[in-house]
Amino acid sequence: MAHHFHLTIHLVLCLSCVVTLSLAQSSNLPFKAVNLGCWLVTEGWMKPSLFQGIPNKDLLDGTQVQLMSTKLQKYLSAESGGGTIVVANRTSASDWETFRLWRVDETTFNFRVFNKQFAGLEGYQNRIAAAATAPGNSETFQIIRKEGDPNRLHIKASNGKFLQAQSDTLITADYEGSGWEDSNPSVFKINIVNTPQGEYQITNGYGPDKAPQVMQDHWNTYITDEDFRFMSSNGLTAVRIPVGWWIALDPTPPKPFVGGSLKALDNAFTWARKYGMKVIVDLHAVQGSQNGNDHSGTRDGFQEWGDSNIKDTVAVIDFLAKRYANNPSLAAIELMNEPRAPGVTLDNLKNYYKSGYDAVRKYTPSAYVILSNRLGNADPTELLSFAGNFNHVVIDVHFYNLYLDEFSNMNVQQNIDYIKNQRASALKTVTTSNGPLSFVGEWTAEFARNNGASMQDYQNFAKAQLDVYGLATFGWAYWAYKCQYEHWSLKWMIENNYIKL
Repeated sequence: MAHHFHLTIHLVLCLSCVVTLSLAQSSNLPFKAVNLGCWLVTEGWMKPSLFQGIPNKDLLDGTQVQLMSTKLQKYLSAESGGGTIVVANRTSASDWETFRLWRVDETTFNFRVFNKQFAGLEGYQNRIAAAATAPGNSETFQIIRKEGDPNRLHIKASNGKFLQAQSDTLITADYEGSGWEDSNPSVFKINIVNTPQGEYQITNGYGPDKAPQVMQDHWNTYITDEDFRFMSSNGLTAVRIPVGWWIALDPTPPKPFVGGSLKALDNAFTWARKYGMKVIVDLHAVQGSQNGNDHSGTRDGFQEWGDSNIKDTVAVIDFLAKRYANNPSLAAIELMNEPRAPGVTLDNLKNYYKSGYDAVRKYTPSAYVILSNRLGNADPTELLSFAGNFNHVVIDVHFYNLYLDEFSNMNVQQNIDYIKNQRASALKTVTTSNGPLSFVGEWTAEFARNNGASMQDYQNFAKAQLDVYGLATFGWAYWAYKCQYEHWSLKWMIENNYIKL
């Protein structure tokens, strides 16, 4: 009898544990979260000082450059976008006249053209063509900048001689003179169109001798125990932490990436537990790049993630799920941040999301799996019925009143009205009663036309978003916790009474 009595008590206790656990899991929702952006995936626009010590810091991987012959007053151009000769016959520059740098060291580069081939020295009369599919010695050039006028340069080929524009259609590497005058056929003026500043750029920019220390110092100081204390004491219940695919190969990821970000992520889990917060691990950068943005870990801005990358990307999710599945602070794993349509096809994305979901479920039945909606021209409801096949899944949408022309002339009240109407409606379309949960995984209190905006304007705009995004069933995550631009920094917004959570 006593044995049965104890068994009954034990069962009741176990059942109450299960009920308590499931209530605790759901009572955390919806999350009030913040993105720890620019911590484990670098974004130079958020903290430019990270890049200050790089030599030739305006010539990083993926920097888009246009090169004008001073003698001809015409731009170098990969004829037909690549696959044939390089010419100098354009008076204005567009896609064919834009080269993307691959940095070999601080003065040595490859030039990638519009159709993705590399410019190089071909045997015939030392001519320059853009036909190589991968860079070798012949596709490697040294850039020599004029002292005091760094936009004026000579380009030395692998044969030790300088490029010269002999005529509109004849670019050769056989000049042996010197001098910087306009009439010199080996002088070019560089126009820098765009310098990306992501993880690839900073690690390859500093190089293998310096990058490990620069990154370690950043990881150790940018987010600390004190930040988790601050977040939790100001009403935040979770963090969304962007990570890069190279974290799964820590401590010796492929170059130029450097090891150490995994220890930082481990620390975040420790701090989250200490202060009663939850962690959303967000795979922000994937091999091949899912959107071409700096924060995807891309080398040169080409968006190339596809079917051939699925297996490797699932392996990263498997690694993260295995490591953190039993950690009480894990709330969710986001399978991929901001895939862009049409480059990432819906079929490939669904195949990946199914495999990624299965990888997480191997280790945990309860952690949420987050599916990011596609950026670009895509139906915001395209994942809803698909997501209905899974348990504990979330659809992530990102809302910024920025970047598009429609926002450029909106005043504060128009921005607020847009939140209350269009954003509320958009959120409603991905919020279902019995399907996946909804998550506004990125938003910020900055808006496009902000000249002359008052503190009250920002407070009103922030509050309107909190009111609307508070209806997301999984919650929201502000971008970001820290940033050089004040209104992008939730820490600054809280400290200066611009927002109350």
